[in-house]
Amino acid sequence: MSQRLGDLDRKDVASAKAAEWASKTHRFREGREGACDPELRAHYAQASLVDGARIATTTDGIGTKVEVAERTRVYDTIAFDLVAMVTDDLAAAGATSLVLTNVLDVDRIDPDVVDALMRGLYAACERARIAVSGGEIAELGGRVCGYGDGMHFNWCATAIGHYPPGRSPLTGAALYPGAAIVALASPGFRSNGFSLLRRILEGAHGPSWHEVDALGTTWGARALEPSVIYAPLVSDLLDAGVQLLGAAHVTGGGIPNKLGRILRRTTYGARLDDLFDPPESAVLAQRLGAASDAEVYRAWNMGQGFLLVCDERAVPEVLAAARAHGHEAKVAGHVDDTRTIRVRSRGIERAELTFPLETTT
Repeated sequence: MSQRLGDLDRKDVASAKAAEWASKTHRFREGREGACDPELRAHYAQASLVDGARIATTTDGIGTKVEVAERTRVYDTIAFDLVAMVTDDLAAAGATSLVLTNVLDVDRIDPDVVDALMRGLYAACERARIAVSGGEIAELGGRVCGYGDGMHFNWCATAIGHYPPGRSPLTGAALYPGAAIVALASPGFRSNGFSLLRRILEGAHGPSWHEVDALGTTWGARALEPSVIYAPLVSDLLDAGVQLLGAAHVTGGGIPNKLGRILRRTTYGARLDDLFDPPESAVLAQRLGAASDAEVYRAWNMGQGFLLVCDERAVPEVLAAARAHGHEAKVAGHVDDTRTIRVRSRGIERAELTFPLETTT
């Protein structure tokens, strides 16, 4: 399975190169409206200064999870993954989501499928408290392919948020040893690590893996579990004056990558010794693929879709707010001074994992 870790490393290198070129363009707006705020470079979103206010933007997509929708012919839930990817990235940067635009690339247009996708987008936006301000459907023929004979598609969005007066971006710069790390539970795979998941399931069950029974339903249904949207909780906490010190949206690269993203801005590390158990489907997939705990914690969220860092005194308020929003939450660990992320794994090995911050790019 080492080749898959190599895949992650190549993606990290490519992302770093893209970010390097993007950052060079920031000088084109220096001293003008829309100047990029250096405080949020290399974070979940980029803030720009407009008329003295901070506006945050981020772009993401569903990725190869769209193939699961194509396989199952269930199209009205995958928008939750799209909306979660962008609004929760904004939330991790401390911004409140306002509007999003989306681009739906298809091989050919099926109005019924498009209607189901947009119906799901409406429901997801209601959950996230965000409006759709525009979008495009691009019919690209053979440039878009996928599974089966239905409409094949790729779906991406850009979300715009803002920082209300008095609110600062969440950068992690204020972290300190002993700060609490609160985990918010995730019941499924969210929208990352699907290339690994599909390779495992196809290797174990063949090309029709989505039809195979899995824990009382099918693998298709398990894989399609919609992403939880955490952004409204984070915005409400910040609006209530709860002093969050940092946040991590656990997506591609898992906890080592996403928590590492904010820890690398400091001289600290973290110890996570009471994480949520991963979903049963993740454990079963790990067994089928004979994957190590270290590998799956770098690919999947393994039971926590979002991490909030706060002072211990704020923990009761954070946990109460999470419950009010319908999220299961608990203190999963603390910031420390090790310059590593140490994880007491809840995977099949129950291993003690150590991820040096220098390798969590």
